[in-house]
Amino acid sequence: MLQVGDPLADAVIVEFDELGRSARTALQRGLAEGRASVPDVPPAVDALLAHAETVPGWVSSELLDDGDRTSLAVPPHWRSLAFSGGSLAHTYSSPAIAKLLVGTGRLTSTAPRRLAETGLWNASAILPGGLRRGAPGFVQTVQVRLLHARVRASAMAHGWDADRWGVPINQADIARTWLDFTVVPFTFLEGVGYQLTPEEESGMYRYWWYIGHLLGLDEEFFLDIEDHARAGELLDLLDSTTAPPDENSRALVGALFDAAAEALAAVPESPMGAPGWRDLLNALAGRYHGEAAGPLGIPDSPFAAVLPLLAAGEARARHYQAQVSGAVQHAVEDGTLAVRGLVTALSGDSTVYQDQATAAP
Repeated sequence: MLQVGDPLADAVIVEFDELGRSARTALQRGLAEGRASVPDVPPAVDALLAHAETVPGWVSSELLDDGDRTSLAVPPHWRSLAFSGGSLAHTYSSPAIAKLLVGTGRLTSTAPRRLAETGLWNASAILPGGLRRGAPGFVQTVQVRLLHARVRASAMAHGWDADRWGVPINQADIARTWLDFTVVPFTFLEGVGYQLTPEEESGMYRYWWYIGHLLGLDEEFFLDIEDHARAGELLDLLDSTTAPPDENSRALVGALFDAAAEALAAVPESPMGAPGWRDLLNALAGRYHGEAAGPLGIPDSPFAAVLPLLAAGEARARHYQAQVSGAVQHAVEDGTLAVRGLVTALSGDSTVYQDQATAAP
């Protein structure tokens, strides 16, 4: 799978380059209004639209209507910390992925915007109805898939060593990314006492099955994963075949943590400034990444000493939530409102993945 990309999306990039704006327009209309709404659609675009809008039988309609309730119930500050300190930091720990991202010249120089763009996609995808055909999460997930294909084509055209690194953003990399938004953030949160029930785990993974499908990930990677135990086995396998973090990884993580701390400090009624959030992020990420923290450039933090107190408090809050009727639903509703607000706040400017899918080459 290190040598397998995403043939459907890769073929669309070829059509984009050959046909220009007409192919992009056909894709965007097809994503928003359905494949049947596009006359004379180019064949590669048609094939991708057919794949995206064909909902597999293992996708529950009720699940799509509900959204990712497990993720929505996480308090916003914990979700932000797990997203940056767990999800993205682990993504950047792969030197092959880090090399690609640094090569774009974007993530180290404009980390706040790139953090926001990834957050916008994730938020749009987990909202109730967000993955319905034509909904923002559905459209953006396919756009992210095409951005992966564009990066893959560009890297290969500029001498990427596929024998050493594998095909850029290959199937194993996409599987790693899928895990970075499922098992990684919630294992990260376990370090502060935020434990999931078996039902919450199963619901979250089943929802993300469809995201994996839309991202072009081979279903053999994910269809048997319904809990952290199975996801952890796959994550361990992928990590065991990944080289240690390098200077690109450290550059990305440093820029990411600075941007995340500034964003958390900017939230109204934030209890501390950016330096405090950075120290907390360092402590949490250091605990989660363990021996990899040093190679990732994550320094020791004075907050490490208080993590057991934070974990005890969060564990009590989760226990209370489980015992009180309606408390979980209330958390989901609050989280949904917060995520909708985040989407509104981040939707002002177009993203890299949106531009790639809509602009003429």
